[in-house]
Amino acid sequence: MSHHTGKTRRFAATLALAAGLAALPALAQPGHHGMHGMHGGGSPLAHAILSLQAQLNLTASQQAQLDAVVAAGKAARDAARQSRQTVMQLAKDELAKPTPDLAKVAAAQNQAMDAATNARRAVQNQLLQLYATFTPAQVAVVKDALSKRMERMESFRDKMHKRFG
Repeated sequence: MSHHTGKTRRFAATLALAAGLAALPALAQPGHHGMHGMHGGGSPLAHAILSLQAQLNLTASQQAQLDAVVAAGKAARDAARQSRQTVMQLAKDELAKPTPDLAKVAAAQNQAMDAATNARRAVQNQLLQLYATFTPAQVAVVKDALSKRMERMESFRDKMHKRFG
């Protein structure tokens, strides 16, 4: 019976390992943390500023800062995409070996995730530096948009909570 239990544990461990490796590409992604090229993703502040450019009446200096933030966001997204591809290829290469070096794959995955997080934070800092230059009128426009967004999110969350418990 103990021999059977050992096989069962090995099988379970192998199954867990396979599931973990299958999840590597998803885990290496920055997910919603990146700026996603500043289109359809990114932070609520980034979304607010981009969608409200006309109402904000940005100065030339502020527009230049925003353009730099958008470019940095796109670069961060592209770098994260390349890192995901590199980790995926490394995982495939290791899995083709008789004894894959999973520590090597995990280290590459962690490095990719750390780089994506650092890039996201750098873009976020640039965005906050831009926001710090806003006039009280510009701040009011952004504040109003963010407040409305939060209200919509809370309303949606309440609706889903009522529907699904």
